Amino acid sequence: MSKRAETIKRLLEMQKKFMAYEKAHGVGMGEYFNPPKGHELYGYADEYQALAKDLVDMAHADVGSKR
Repeated sequence: MSKRAETIKRLLEMQKKFMAYEKAHGVGMGEYFNPPKGHELYGYADEYQALAKDLVDMAHADVGSKR
């Protein structure tokens, strides 16, 4: 599996997990951006943002452009 496919797969898995959590518990901004250690969403926003950035960088590399 290519790095791009692995990244997309991970992003989709994370989205599915987040949507299930949000549906069951609701999510406020503080809980999303700064959950306490041990919380199910701890590190989620940072990891998701990093993966999304990597995906954008891959797309730019494919077409020879840059941000």
